[in-house]
Order: sequence, then C-alpha cells, then structure tokens
Amino acid sequence: MNVPIRRVAIVAIIMIAVLFANLTYVQVIKASDYRNDPRNPRVLIAEYSHPRGQISAAGRLLASSSPTRDSLRYLRQYPNGPMYAPVTGYFSPTYGATGLERAAGPVLDGSDPRLFFHRLSDLVTGRDPTPGNVVTTIDPRMQQVAYQDMAGRGYAGSVVAIQPSTGAILTMVSTPSYDPSPLASHDPATQRQAWISDNAGDPPTLTNRAISQTYPPGSTFKLVDLSAALQEGTTPDTELTAASQITLPGTSTTLENYDGEHCGPGSTTTVSVAEALARSCNTAFATLTDQIGADRLRAQAEAYGIGKADLQLPEPVAVSQVGALPDAAALAQSGIGQRDVRLTPLQNAEIVATIANGGTRMAPYLIKEIDAPDLSVIDKTTPRELDQAIPSSVAATIRDLMVGSEQLTTGHGAIPGVTIASKTGTAEHGVDSKTTPPHTWYVAFAPADHPVVAIAVIVENGGHLGDAATGASVASPIARDVIAAALRPSG
Repeated sequence: MNVPIRRVAIVAIIMIAVLFANLTYVQVIKASDYRNDPRNPRVLIAEYSHPRGQISAAGRLLASSSPTRDSLRYLRQYPNGPMYAPVTGYFSPTYGATGLERAAGPVLDGSDPRLFFHRLSDLVTGRDPTPGNVVTTIDPRMQQVAYQDMAGRGYAGSVVAIQPSTGAILTMVSTPSYDPSPLASHDPATQRQAWISDNAGDPPTLTNRAISQTYPPGSTFKLVDLSAALQEGTTPDTELTAASQITLPGTSTTLENYDGEHCGPGSTTTVSVAEALARSCNTAFATLTDQIGADRLRAQAEAYGIGKADLQLPEPVAVSQVGALPDAAALAQSGIGQRDVRLTPLQNAEIVATIANGGTRMAPYLIKEIDAPDLSVIDKTTPRELDQAIPSSVAATIRDLMVGSEQLTTGHGAIPGVTIASKTGTAEHGVDSKTTPPHTWYVAFAPADHPVVAIAVIVENGGHLGDAATGASVASPIARDVIAAALRPSG
C-alpha cells in the first residue's frame, strides 16, 4: 500500500472511531439527560400521554388532569388554584414543577416503587399506566378562612396552622398568591405571560412565604426566652425591671417598650414575669435575656428547631436563625426578636405547637397518605417525635402565661367558651426601621387546656394600619378566625 492510500485509510479509521465515540456518548452516557430534558418534545408527549394523579384534601380536589385533543393528551388543572398554590405548587410543560407536584412526582406519574404491583397489572392487562394520588393534611375550611382573610384584605404574609399532637399541617397560606393553571397551560404564550407576572414583586408571588421567607419575629420570640429562663430557676413571680427605657449594656443606645410605655400598673419599679409577658415589655425581657446568657438562649432556640436545616415541606424549608450574639447588647436586642433573629412562619408555628404538645416537638408534615389508583391506601404518614424541647411542666407554665397574654390582647374574633393561649409580636425591619411599617405577628394555640390547633400569622408591613399596626390589631383577628374554623363541627 502506498503512502497516500495509507494516510487516507488512517484518517478514515480515526473518523469512524470518533463517530462511534460520539454515538456512544450520545446514546449511552448522555441518553438519560436527553431523555429527561424538558425541551425534548418526546419527553413531554410521553409524560402527558396518561393522566397525572390527584392531589386532594379531605375530599376536596386540589389538582387533577383532564383529557384534551392536542398532542399533550392531558391538561393539569387547579380548582381554587391561588388558595392552595403553596401546597400543590405547579406542574408546567415549560417551567417544571414545584411544591407537592415535584416532591410527590413519582407517585403522581405512577413511577413510585409503592405502585409497582399496579404498574405490573397495567402491563399485563394492557391498560394505560395509572398513577397514584396524594392526600394532604390540609383542612379546607381553615385554609379557605385563612386565605380569604389575607387576600381579601390585600395583605402580604402567611398563615401556618399545625395539629400539635401529630405535626400535621392544617393550613399553609401565602399571599399574594398565584394561579398554577396558566403555568400548566399547553399554550407557550399563556405560560410565558403567567411566568413573567408571577415573578414580579419582591419576593415574587411564586414564593411560598410560609417556608421560604424568614422574618424578625419581634415579641413572639419572648416565648423562647421564657422557655430557657423557666428551666434556670425563673418563675412567673420573678421580678424584672418595669422601666419604660433602658440603656443597652456597654453602649449609649437605648431600648424602650412599645410606644415608650411603663411596664405594669402605676409607677412600680419592677414587674413580674407573668405581667411582663402579658404586656410584652421589651425592657423586662432584655434584662431577662441578659440573665439567661447567650449560650443558654441559643441552646433553647436549637431545641425548638431554630438553626436546623433538615426540614423539607414539601421543598427545603429556609433555615431560621438567632444570628450572631457577640456581646450583651446584641443579646438583649435578640431576646426581643430583633437584630439578626429570623424565623419562617412555619418555625414560629412549630414553637407554639411544641408548647401546646407539652414540650414535645413533632416533625411537621403535609402528606397524610398515598392512595393507589383504586383509592386504597398504600402508605400513611406516621407522626414522628423529634425531641423534647422543654419539660412538660415548663410547657404548662408557659401555657398559663400565654393565656394571661391573650386576656390583654385586643382585636376582634374572641371565641365564646374557648380559651386561647397566645403571644403577639410587632417587629421592626428595613434599612430605616423607625419609618418602615412593622411586620405584625400573632402565635397561639387552642383550646388552651386541650390544644387541637397551633397557629402563626404574619402580616407584612403593618397591613392596612401601616405605622400604627400591632400584632393584636392586625394579625390576631385572622388567627382567631382560623381557630374558630378549626373548632367548628364538620358539616
């Protein structure tokens, strides 16, 4: 063979080798990536070739699929979409999935191992694959009241309600909300328009404020102070300063009570812990936090779950934090829920649910059960204890003190014959906190002696009252409405 022919042969062999290498890379190594790429029309056609499972709550349909006449044979629909969007999330041909649509995706598309025998039956009988269904823990009555109270008033914020004894989430509302149905449309223009609209705002309306946003908790954080202090020998009768204003240790900065008020009746110089909590006195609790110390406060916060990053509900939950406590001044400010303290609404609901449950912290969960295509139950969530955050005796004492706090909390919605244990919070925030309307909080559980619901409500930026807003005037009426719905007999 002469030299030119040999060179051509070598080049041909190299080109064939490169071709085979490329085919191997595309068809073997990258096959899964290409197969699962949402831009692959074959993926979409296959994914929409059979109906997706239902998401429901107490018999109420939250998400389902209906047949169409286009190439994507089934359309995802969300009755009352904005009300339940923080629970369901969305399932979009272009933008993927969030919420339970993503977290429970294998159940809803039928690929979950728990559905193996049903898939096998479909294969043998020649039926189209049938998916599983997800039943949530949400109470539709409570969810509706919470959403209508928040959205009807035009409030930005969140409501989270938990069953204390199990950790089941009964309500998870985030406003302003969005409708998942346009994102699930088969029309790309409709999807794109919804995507642009839903990503407007800061944060975007797609944000689930219940689990993805953290806020300064204000005076609701005093329950954490109290939990630590009662285990260190403090009692409800322990006396604290009643001064309207104190100077933070090591600084010339002053800290004062709400509206500069003196704490307690008359001109007394001291006030009991019970009275200080009921009146939510900043100076008293800043002093109490200084007595507790940074290490003890941080340990108690961690016992409630603050600072832990292991929750998924149904997506990862933002980590709540106490923040840095470098000195006594920072400790005092943090003790009243300011400075760098940040909690999600879920975390604040967890704290009161733990107190309501005798100090035992339960793992929060959103999926009640997984149902087979024939609606038989194939898996059910078992409530799980996480830890004993506080002794039961301490929880009982805090409950009694929270009942005293509720008795001094204004705002409409008192429920005849029902005793509520609560704490309000009015949290400063922003670059110039003195000129920025506060976030308002209300956390509670009821009935106080036999709790069936624990709740946290946050209304951002003062709601309709602006600078004059307080947790009592803005957030408490919403929570009481939801509690009333929880206690109302079924039907």
